Amino acid sequence: MKKKARPESFIRQPKYAGGKKALDEFIHTNLRYPEEALKNRVEGSVTVKYDVDAFGKVSDVSIVHGIGYGCDEEALRLVKMLRYEKKKYRGLRVVFHQTIVIHFHLPGGRVNPRQQEMKIQYQYTEKNSPKPGEGKISYTIVPGKK
Repeated sequence: MKKKARPESFIRQPKYAGGKKALDEFIHTNLRYPEEALKNRVEGSVTVKYDVDAFGKVSDVSIVHGIGYGCDEEALRLVKMLRYEKKKYRGLRVVFHQTIVIHFHLPGGRVNPRQQEMKIQYQYTEKNSPKPGEGKISYTIVPGKK
């Protein structure tokens, strides 16, 4: 007895060519950190909503949640550059609504306070020094890198 073929899903979400990994790589290679955000040391995430038509083109791009300092405009520029796979939906023109979160992290990453170089200075003065200015001892400790 022959199995019945499962009906193919009528409408499927559009996919970025290469999948999520390729999309992440596209964003990583094309993201230009805005000068204003660099000067003000701004980090954060920008949420963008957009539509994808049946031809794979992105339209109606808008910010849902932004952080300013030029990051919103950069996120809009990136999303407008996206191209999805072209799909046929049995003659219908279907528009999909998508959202994406683009993360802005300062170059070099965040510095853990424990990993920062520390410089410790001590001053010690003996109470019973015979001459003023004598008996002062200063130490500067700079830990070496491992």
